Amino acid sequence: MITTTTPSVEGKSITAYHGIVVGEAILGANVFRDLFAGITDIIGGRSGAYEEELAKARTVALEEMQDRARDLGANAVVGVDLDYEVINNMLMVSASGTAVSLA
Repeated sequence: MITTTTPSVEGKSITAYHGIVVGEAILGANVFRDLFAGITDIIGGRSGAYEEELAKARTVALEEMQDRARDLGANAVVGVDLDYEVINNMLMVSASGTAVSLA
């Protein structure tokens, strides 16, 4: 399924709009990862544990959004927006866009 942040897909025309679709993922990082991330931040490195969690959450949110678009009969999602939040030591990623049919 074509998924893009742009409002259209070059070379394709939108033949139908199916509505807004959303996918969310909330993942927690365990205590040891939190501790290691804090140490990494102090010494100036990158936090691999958080990067892995972020990548997982983003993938889950995008896949859920695409599944909802498929359920509506769409073959693409345009205007995709990703939002990131931290809620009570948990990472939330939400993906939203417009489900469309392309010709």
